[in-house]
Amino acid sequence: MEVALAAIGNYLFWVMDGWYYSGPWSLDWAPYWLRNLNLVLASEKLLYTIEKSPPEETPANISPEELITLNQWRDDEVKTRCYVMASMSNEMQRRFEKTKYAADILHHPKELYGEN
Repeated sequence: MEVALAAIGNYLFWVMDGWYYSGPWSLDWAPYWLRNLNLVLASEKLLYTIEKSPPEETPANISPEELITLNQWRDDEVKTRCYVMASMSNEMQRRFEKTKYAADILHHPKELYGEN
């Protein structure tokens, strides 16, 4: 089964199958969605990206090593945002399409359902 799922693409989305976030009317489902999303992000080593957003601007006195780390953080944040948006219903995607960072998207559901 793993081979078939890997052939389809990123099988981590299968963890989310049936547990997409569809809004405030899904109060029973949202905690499961957050938990499953956290599992996917943890497996991809992306959980750190939802704790805090990367700085908008690159500091002037940044070292080359710090720049590499910052650029990786920005790349990982984009990947995390894609995972978060893909795990939502079309209606919720439209609601958050202009939200720049995954941490900002997740702030509201985490606050509502007390998930960390």
